[in-house]
This record gives sequence, C-alpha cells and structure tokens, in this order.
Amino acid sequence: MNIHEYQGKAVLKSIGAPVSEGVAIFRAEDAEAAAKKLGGPLWVVKSQIHAGGRGKGHFKEPEAGEKGGVRLAWSIKEVVENAREMLGHTLVTHQTGPVGKVVNRLYIEDGSDIEKEFYLSLLIDRETSRVSFVASTEGGMYIEDVAHETPEKIITF
Repeated sequence: MNIHEYQGKAVLKSIGAPVSEGVAIFRAEDAEAAAKKLGGPLWVVKSQIHAGGRGKGHFKEPEAGEKGGVRLAWSIKEVVENAREMLGHTLVTHQTGPVGKVVNRLYIEDGSDIEKEFYLSLLIDRETSRVSFVASTEGGMYIEDVAHETPEKIITF
C-alpha cells in the first residue's frame, strides 16, 4: 500500500505523535487559503508523489522552475507561485526514473527551524519477509548519500 506524506502524518497525528501542521491541496487556487490557515512566516510546499528524493528532484517542464519538489516559501505569494509551478507538472527523482510522475497534489506545511535531522523508516524486507526498522542520526534528505558513504551510521533492526 502506498500512502502520501500528508496521509501518513494524519495517521501519526491521530495516535498523538507530534507533527507539523499542514494542508493537502489539489488545485493551485487553494494554496492561498491553505497558507493563510497555517499562518507562516515560513511554509514548505511539498510535492506528493509515491517516490523518494522529491526535494532533490527536478521538473521536466521549464515552466515548473528549476527548483525541486520540496520548496521553502517566505510569503503567501511564494506559496501560490510554487503551487502553480508544481501542480500538473512532472517531477523526476532517482526513484521515478526519467519518466517521472505528475504532481497532482501538494502538502503545504508549517516551516520549522531544523536543528538536527534524523531518519527513521519502517519497511518490509523482501529477503526475510519481515518488517525492519531503519534508523540513523545522519538522516533526512540525504539518507541515500549516508548509506553509500558511511553505511555504519545506519542501523537496521
């Protein structure tokens, strides 16, 4: 089963886990209302596709701009501009291959100061047919680089 980030965060929130506030949108026209609901002064506009590497990805279409699929916005105007650029365009990441995936929804989230990033995932290990936890104190957006350069910093159990 594939779920989007905003759906996963709703599940986590329902069991009391602390998650940033956010609003899922499907139309660029809804970006302004979503940003106003969250309040700012910093928002994160996140493409919702079933693939990793969204922040480091790129859009096929020139009108989507040169930024990746996760963008910071410091004004409501920027939130709206990013939504217009991203929705309906094709995001290419290392997991999508060159074909990419069309962005049909965005998650607009309250921005926060990040002092330290961690990585934690739950996945099904196909070799053992069991659930595995993968964790690292070096995580975040560059977990693939950590896995390649310093695999000892990733713990699997």
